[in-house]
Amino acid sequence: MKKWWIILFCALLFAGCRHREHYSEVPHIEFVRLEKVDDGSGHDNQANLTIAFQDGDGDIGLNARDTTGVFSPDSTYYYNFFIDFLEKRQGEWVEIELPTPLHARVPYLSDDVPESIEGELSILTFINNYYSPFDTIKLRCQLVDRALHESNIIETPEIIVKK
Repeated sequence: MKKWWIILFCALLFAGCRHREHYSEVPHIEFVRLEKVDDGSGHDNQANLTIAFQDGDGDIGLNARDTTGVFSPDSTYYYNFFIDFLEKRQGEWVEIELPTPLHARVPYLSDDVPESIEGELSILTFINNYYSPFDTIKLRCQLVDRALHESNIIETPEIIVKK
């Protein structure tokens, strides 16, 4: 009988020693992929952008009620995922200000704040600048958490857009 108590104690001890990752409170992102979406039009209009993320305190995301103060619609941080559109023009990358920004509001990714979280995030975004004849683009991205910690900045590889 004593043997079973020792086995049970060891099992509980090992279960309580699960390794938990600890990341910086400043989000970190990495490019995973950019996949064009075929909408049947014969043009490349949209793509799914996928990034990997890590955050040490899990405070990534905004909810629908986050629209006051620094998260108000006229504030820089109304969006928490920033996407800049770049075109290759005569061999030089030029940031283009589109009529409608590509930025997004990522929803809450964890309800158990603070906790270290990691995962992948996919965002559907436009990739075709109809006002330009240039067809080679890339995207520059950054994620901001609720404490306004700004992640590193990443860029996608260049892609050719079918106009």
